[in-house]
Amino acid sequence: QVQLVESGGGLVQAGDSLRLSCAASGRTFNSYTVGWFRQAPGKERDFVAGISWSASSTYYADSVKGRFTISRDNAKTTVSLQMNSLRPEDTAVYYCAADVRASGYIVTIPRTYDYWGQGTQVTVSS
Repeated sequence: QVQLVESGGGLVQAGDSLRLSCAASGRTFNSYTVGWFRQAPGKERDFVAGISWSASSTYYADSVKGRFTISRDNAKTTVSLQMNSLRPEDTAVYYCAADVRASGYIVTIPRTYDYWGQGTQVTVSS
């Protein structure tokens, strides 16, 4: 079992930055991949960024590449998503999720992930 709790969302203006955090507990943290996803109203849940258990690999959606940075601190069992140069189209509920298959790969398909947090709202005004 893995429990995930997101924090750090809020209302910002275009061009601002936010840092989201995902606090994990339960299963050994450095044994699974963590991904960030987002879901805007009326849209599907989309992959944003992922990081392997060792932090040796990261992967980003094209829409956020160069603006967002994912990182993890295995000692603190947290994963962060630094979001810079935010745009109105980044507005969504952001979720972190755990893929406990221990494959070492970062998968972008939501149904691959076994555990999810409750989400945190990010709103970017123009």
